[in-house]
Amino acid sequence: MVLREELLKSIWHAFTALDVDHRGKVSKSQLKVLSHNLCTVMKIPHDPVALEEHFQDNDEGPLSNEGYMPYLNRFILDKVREDFDVQEFNKMCWTLCFMKKICTKHLLITQDDAFKVWCIFNFLSEDKYPLVIVIEEIEYFLRKLLEAMGSEWSEEKFADYKLQLSTENCLTAWELIELVGLGYFSKGMNQQTLSLGINEVYQELILDVLKQGYMMKKGHKRKNWTERWFVLQPNSLSYYVCEDLLEKKGNIILDINCYVESLPDKDGKKCLFIIKCINKSFEISASDKKKKQEWIQAIQTCIQLLRLGLSSPHREARLRRRELRQRQQAEEEELVEKMKRLQAANEHKQRELEVMRKKMEEAAAKAALEESRRNKTQLDLQDRYRMDLEREKMVHQQMEEQVAQKSSELEQYLQRVRELEDMYHRLEEALEDERQAKQDEEAMRKLQARLLEEEATKRAELELIHLQQQRALSQTEAEKQELVAQQQAKERELQTAMLQLESLQRERQGALEQYEEVSRKLEGAANKTKTWKDKVAKHEGLVRLIQPGDKAPQRITNWGPASFTDAELEMRKKSWQERKNQGPQAQ
Repeated sequence: MVLREELLKSIWHAFTALDVDHRGKVSKSQLKVLSHNLCTVMKIPHDPVALEEHFQDNDEGPLSNEGYMPYLNRFILDKVREDFDVQEFNKMCWTLCFMKKICTKHLLITQDDAFKVWCIFNFLSEDKYPLVIVIEEIEYFLRKLLEAMGSEWSEEKFADYKLQLSTENCLTAWELIELVGLGYFSKGMNQQTLSLGINEVYQELILDVLKQGYMMKKGHKRKNWTERWFVLQPNSLSYYVCEDLLEKKGNIILDINCYVESLPDKDGKKCLFIIKCINKSFEISASDKKKKQEWIQAIQTCIQLLRLGLSSPHREARLRRRELRQRQQAEEEELVEKMKRLQAANEHKQRELEVMRKKMEEAAAKAALEESRRNKTQLDLQDRYRMDLEREKMVHQQMEEQVAQKSSELEQYLQRVRELEDMYHRLEEALEDERQAKQDEEAMRKLQARLLEEEATKRAELELIHLQQQRALSQTEAEKQELVAQQQAKERELQTAMLQLESLQRERQGALEQYEEVSRKLEGAANKTKTWKDKVAKHEGLVRLIQPGDKAPQRITNWGPASFTDAELEMRKKSWQERKNQGPQAQ
């Protein structure tokens, strides 16, 4: 079942590439070629007559994917066995689709690296069509890739990238290849490092390479020790001549009856362990104790997975991640449903409280009316009693009867008051329930307000960054204008300096003529003393003695025929400045 789902993903890419019009339909001739290629790489006998009979009622026009799926399941996928090369099958499907979907010339990865990223996409993508990879699996793949390249993971950078994605938070295969090829998360890494990282993740996820490395293996016939490159997969341990995997020397099949254990050092070999199978045992020597323990633990893990009947650990981890995402989605949906029910209950409670409040108001109005009637009756009775006392003081018994009647009315009144107090307590409880419901509603409103405030904060930060960029652009433009003004001022100063330089060159020419005249005079005195000639030459700048002092490099200028020091340059600058200042004053 797992193999069929993975094969369908690659076939879907090939079918989509043949669908040029993006209508979900492919011509029969193209499907014949696709079916023949699938049967060839999966080592299934191809029956072209079956395809013709399957579509005999639809000879004209293109064929839909829905019409091709029954044929694909019945005549190809139902006959699939696991003895064909899945990698060759994937390369065939890749060849049919990649040239129509993406160009790797502008990317940092080669076509082979893009194929490996495509296979990783098919492995991590959801089992829904069109195929996409969700943001959690993108993060898992990028973490694996950066770990393989020895780079650190940046949560902030990935968070920024998530903001740039669409609301669906998923990528197609070609978008994932472009993301890796543009080096958004691998800046600073060269192409070779990126290629090695992609290859390592490809071997781990697609080829199920759990561990690999060099170890020494003892032969079965000659009993000699030879260094081999070992590759551990969930159900086998293969060994090759070297790590290019071109010459395979053997394969150790792992099953539930195998076990691995450590061996003591012997025959000058250290870090030994043995893998015991039903028919053979293999003695192996690791490079150090740490490597030995890692290999023993990895092989034991594979045997344990086989005993539990589990597939590749990466496939199990992928299923666990999918189940976790589904549970989280179900919990979120349940939480939303609970919020809706809570809101409905709150509204119902509020309606009940409103009805109860109206009833209490009506009861209070009735109680007030009854109180007014009672007061009025009591006043009438008091007037009547007063009149009766004034007119008939002798009817004491009648008064007692009336007093007894009033006592009964008073008892009824007190009973009514107690009922009103009971209703008041019930009203307080209802108000307390209403207050609690309002507090819950206020908490939800605060939560929504906090979320809105965080969103506003993020927007304000983005607007601030935008304003900073605008200010930086404005400042750069102002600096550019200032530099242009400075350049124009410097050009004017340069023209002035050129004029002054021409004046100085004329002065230099006169100095040279004087120098030649003095040189002719010195030639006559050269025969008398050589020392005098050296002093004159030093004075004119032709010969310079090495003297202790500043060891700064000599500066060559066009002031004279020889070089001079910084002190002489400073003196000449002062002299030139004085002549320059005297010129404007004279004017």
